[in-house]
Amino acid sequence: MRTALTWRDRAEQCIYDLAFKPDGTQLVIAAGNRLLVYDTSDGTLIQPLKGHKDTVYCVAYAKDGKRFASGSADKSVIIWTSKLEGILKYTHNDSIQCVSYNPLTHQLASCSSSDFGLWSPEQKSVSKNKTSSKITCCSWTNDGQYLALGMFNGIVSIRNKNGDEKVKIERTGGASAPIWSICWNPSSQWKSFWSRADGEVESGHSCVEEIPVLTSRPGGRQGSEAEREDPQEEVASEDFNLDERNDILAVADWGQKLSFYQLSGKQIGKDRMLNFDPCCVSYFTKGEYLLLGGSDKQVSLFTKDGVRLGTIGEQSSWVWTCKVKPDSNYVAVGCQDGTISFYQLIFSTVHGLYKDRYAYRDSMTDVIVQHLITEQKVRIKGRELVKKIAIYKNRLAIQMPEKILIYELYSDDSSDMYYRVKEKIVKKFECNLLVVCSNHIILCQEKRLQCLSFSGVKEREWLMESLIRYIKVIGGPPGREGLLVGLKNGQILKIFVDNAFAIVLLKQSTAVRCLDMSASRNKLAVVDENDTCLVYDIHTKELLFQEPNANSVAWNTQCEDMLCFSGGGYLNIKASNFPVHQQKLQGFVVGYNGSKIFCLHVFSMSAVEVPQSAPMYQYLERKMFKEAYQIACLGVTDADWRELAMEALEGLEFETAKKAFTRVRDLRYLELISSIEERKKHGNNNYELFLADVYAYQGKFHEAAKLYKKSGHENLALEMYSDLRMFDCAKDFLGSEDPKDTKMLIKKQADWAKNINEPKAAVEMYLSAGEHMKAIEISGDHGWVEMLIEIARKLDKAEREPLSKCAFYFKKLENPGYAAETYLKVGDLKALVQLHVDTQRWEEAFAVSEKHPEFKDDVYVPYAQWLAENDRFEEAQKAFHKAGRQREAVRVLEQLTHNAVLESRFDDAAYYYWMLSMQCLDIAREHEQQKTEMLQKFHHFQHLAEVYHVYHFIQRYTEEPFSFHLAETLFNMSRFLLHSLTKEIPLGISKVNTLFALAKQSKALGAYKLARHAYDKLQGLQIPARFQKSIELGSLRIRSKPFHDSEELVPLCYRCSTNNPLLNNLGNVCVNCRQPFVFSASSYEVLHLVEFYLEDGITDDEAVALIDLEAPRLNKGKNKWQEMMSDQAQSLRLEDNTDIEDDDPFTAKLSFEQGGSEFVPVIVNRAVLQSMSRRDVLIKRWPKPLRWQYYRSLLPDASITMCPSCFQMFHTEDYELLVLQHNCCPFCRRKIDESNQ
Repeated sequence: MRTALTWRDRAEQCIYDLAFKPDGTQLVIAAGNRLLVYDTSDGTLIQPLKGHKDTVYCVAYAKDGKRFASGSADKSVIIWTSKLEGILKYTHNDSIQCVSYNPLTHQLASCSSSDFGLWSPEQKSVSKNKTSSKITCCSWTNDGQYLALGMFNGIVSIRNKNGDEKVKIERTGGASAPIWSICWNPSSQWKSFWSRADGEVESGHSCVEEIPVLTSRPGGRQGSEAEREDPQEEVASEDFNLDERNDILAVADWGQKLSFYQLSGKQIGKDRMLNFDPCCVSYFTKGEYLLLGGSDKQVSLFTKDGVRLGTIGEQSSWVWTCKVKPDSNYVAVGCQDGTISFYQLIFSTVHGLYKDRYAYRDSMTDVIVQHLITEQKVRIKGRELVKKIAIYKNRLAIQMPEKILIYELYSDDSSDMYYRVKEKIVKKFECNLLVVCSNHIILCQEKRLQCLSFSGVKEREWLMESLIRYIKVIGGPPGREGLLVGLKNGQILKIFVDNAFAIVLLKQSTAVRCLDMSASRNKLAVVDENDTCLVYDIHTKELLFQEPNANSVAWNTQCEDMLCFSGGGYLNIKASNFPVHQQKLQGFVVGYNGSKIFCLHVFSMSAVEVPQSAPMYQYLERKMFKEAYQIACLGVTDADWRELAMEALEGLEFETAKKAFTRVRDLRYLELISSIEERKKHGNNNYELFLADVYAYQGKFHEAAKLYKKSGHENLALEMYSDLRMFDCAKDFLGSEDPKDTKMLIKKQADWAKNINEPKAAVEMYLSAGEHMKAIEISGDHGWVEMLIEIARKLDKAEREPLSKCAFYFKKLENPGYAAETYLKVGDLKALVQLHVDTQRWEEAFAVSEKHPEFKDDVYVPYAQWLAENDRFEEAQKAFHKAGRQREAVRVLEQLTHNAVLESRFDDAAYYYWMLSMQCLDIAREHEQQKTEMLQKFHHFQHLAEVYHVYHFIQRYTEEPFSFHLAETLFNMSRFLLHSLTKEIPLGISKVNTLFALAKQSKALGAYKLARHAYDKLQGLQIPARFQKSIELGSLRIRSKPFHDSEELVPLCYRCSTNNPLLNNLGNVCVNCRQPFVFSASSYEVLHLVEFYLEDGITDDEAVALIDLEAPRLNKGKNKWQEMMSDQAQSLRLEDNTDIEDDDPFTAKLSFEQGGSEFVPVIVNRAVLQSMSRRDVLIKRWPKPLRWQYYRSLLPDASITMCPSCFQMFHTEDYELLVLQHNCCPFCRRKIDESNQ
């Protein structure tokens, strides 16, 4: 920092106060009883103002610049306009000591020896407040809310806008240390500098603070150099953008102390001793510095926290007032002897750089180290003026007035930003430049260089021939670093810190201004005093080239042949011997690392990202691909990388192209390069073919085709055109050559038409190319039946595959007629039959099977399945029979039966089981080897049919609220079912339902014993919740009934005339003679029929013939029976009521041996058969292999009807009623109009 006197004047009287107009153009000075108005630019007196009658003590300008006020010993205050006209005057009771305008409201505070007043333009009167002591000074806060008053008794009183006291600061010293000047810091947003106690920074305990909120500044440079103090004006200091508000009051008293207070009255830090009586204190516009003047006859510059930085101007008498021109570095000083001085403060830029670290001075006492890549910053706080800064690797040297501090990084991490004090040299040094190395510091003073150890011991000294203009550390081992030194006489030297002898690199005729050495140390760039950049070969001393308009130069640390230099507002980049590439840039280039150029502009360091496109293209023009790649690696755009890759690829520089395409992640071209390299490994070095592939990838198809043809690979050109759908180009390329290739081209064109959704065109092209299958597929997929017909009729019958494909699509598109026509054309009868079956055109299928019996199974089996699926089971069975698939018929019916049981359709289940039994009988008749198995199934299914038939009515009775059956019928059904379930219970049949129905009907009919037995059985079963209550109640009620059954219900055996119990353990047979009972299939009463068997040797036909003879008998009376035969029934009807003959031979056959446990059947011979009447005999005419069953009615009066299909027996009246209701047999569902087959 240095000062320059701009102008000076002298008044005849003491200068007590002065004030700047806010725009800085005018300076108002209180001199004697007058106000002097100066032009600040040149010190011209504009006008003296007279209005006061006595000495003017104070003057203040309003913030808006419209008016200013002056206070005088004549007890008056005058308000002046900016046009220097007095407009208002008011008085106090004592002399006016100070005046101050509110910065926001423009309220004027005027203070006298005994009171202070507050005046504003809006009010007519002045509100005054008494004080206990003389007011010597006053100052408003930045927001205008509070007014601080400095008293002669050493007290500071802080008042609000109304004059009420809010804070009172009583200082030590009291009246012996009157407050003579106070001032609020004009910055309300600034970093607090009061976080630690006073004292110097001791070794090992430096205050290093990270700065996380600094506005990031791009910038940096490579290299390390000590910078001279350039007389350049400092720009505005950092705005730290902190939200914390600080109102700091600076207080100077005649106890020779400077103190700082918060708005609350709390003191910040300790008192600063001044060693003189301060008369004035004022801040710079932004509060970064503080001015103090007084009895020491000079103005001193302090930091905002009270650290003295230096002297601005020495005077010959006391300094009573000093102020800073708004928003500038100009200072006005008023003295006791009437001298008015106007100074300019020039702040030097103090900083150091090394690679990506930049250290610079901040607030004159602090050092900020900035990492130019990561943008991290760290502040190193000091308590003294920073004079020089040097940085190198992990070392940082800071020179202060009386010492040099040497710092080192905490770790070797390249991103580490934390420094600690390594050494402290307590000694005053005078030097122009400061350089730090690993173990030494280098001091430069004019022609002399001194090398000192970190302990301060001078180890070496060099004396140059001329003034040293530039010095830079160029690296080296620790303790042996090299220095590059440029002298004013043009000499350039290299010095090693461990060598006393300097090495002269070269000498030029002009003075050196800037130096830099290339990364390999083979080239040297020099900027001379004529602003010329000269580049030399260090070894040969040859001047390689020179460029004008340069003020600084830097080599690229990553590329040997690239440098940049700045000058004339431009940045110049030069690669090798190519022309210079320019772009606009303000400042000095200080470093060049990769694509970043570090530029210093006034005080700020910035990193400019510079694409290296221009030099890269310069190398590309000369086909220097490897060098261009090196330049691109420093930083170019993706478009530049792609251009490099393409140029290298066309130049067949595959390695460079591969690297460049990898950068832009172009897998397509990488695959191409990989395939070319693979072919080269296998000995294929046809570079024309490689280049043709490259052109094809780049879209230069015609050039590629020419190269393909030239290299003898016409087929590749054809494939390329075909893949690109450039068929016209392909045809032109082919000309009138091989028609085979033309056909292949048409085929590819058809493929393309298909892919772009032009199917009609594709079909036509496929047909013209002979690709019938693809044409058929497209036509079929789009449903073009007419096109398919046309194709099918044009095709020869020998082309079976295309015709079959046509038939397939006809069938798919529901045009079976055309499909049949096509199959007939081909002669594929099997496919024709399958077509008829799939489309259910059974008549056509039957017609084909008639002519070709080998397809019988192919027709009737699916026909039968179709019938079964449509519930036409009898027809399905016939179809299965015709196809010879009895087992499949059985399997279908078994599944349907099972489903009916699961769905509780027990009447359907009974019907299906009956049909199954008859089917098994047919199988047994036709297949001798399965006879035994099928007959077993026949009897089993017959049994199940009867059981499910009965259970259907039981289930309906228990599930439905009403029943149409008589109680006696339900009773008989329940007994029959219970006796039939002695071994196992079929699926779906509930024993609970059966016993429940039996119990209820037994109780209703008087069979109480049987009812009690049924209820007891129910107690041992799992009963559904819906029956629980009813069964429990019935069990209780039956206990009140007699323990016997009604005799009317007891069944009678018609063979042995034995009364059987209602609950028969043997089942449905007589307990005495073991004769099976024959039941009515409707009421399930025991019928008066006895089964008899034929004697051995009597056939069924003979037996029927003998019975039909009806030999005459001697009767007491003539019985008149009439036999009725019809398709639906066989009946015996009594015409005349006479007594039954007593001498019937059959009756004698009914006898059996009493006491036997085995059943003895009734066997009749021819004589007995001949004696029988046809009217008394019912015959079950079972088909073979079963034998017929013969039954004799013992009560010819009661008419019995037997169904000729299922052979179930009914009372004739019941059967006729059921037939009328259902129009079929209730058991086998045979329609009444069907013939007995």
